[in-house]
Amino acid sequence: MTHLKAGDKAPDFTALDQDGNTITLNDYKGKKLVLFFYPKASTPGCTAEACNLNDNYERFTANGYEILGVSADSAKRQSNFKNKYTFQYPLLADEDKAVIEAFGVWGPKKFMGKVYDGIHRTTFVIDENGIIEDVISKVKTKAHSEQILGE
Repeated sequence: MTHLKAGDKAPDFTALDQDGNTITLNDYKGKKLVLFFYPKASTPGCTAEACNLNDNYERFTANGYEILGVSADSAKRQSNFKNKYTFQYPLLADEDKAVIEAFGVWGPKKFMGKVYDGIHRTTFVIDENGIIEDVISKVKTKAHSEQILGE
């Protein structure tokens, strides 16, 4: 779905997190970033994915990674999602889909025979210099950390 691939420069972005803080790609300069896009806060697949990343948060930080989740949910919905599961990383409330579209993860989806536009569950692993190292489009929600860390 996305046009981005390993070796590409990650699109620059500025967006607000669940608490109204401004977050940019530049904030992660010098760090590795796991940027995961998910369709909707508090739904079963998204919860499994976000919790799997959170459960392995220490493994990520030990390997020099920061984590950032993105969906088109409102800041209030993201805040409720983060607080309910005590995520240790921020969630972007990308209601205008600027970040989602910059990374090319918005488009037609099919569910139960119906076609509609939505977010394609995709994760980008970005290096310290803002270069995409990996694009994971076939996300295993319950084992996503293993997909990223390869452990």
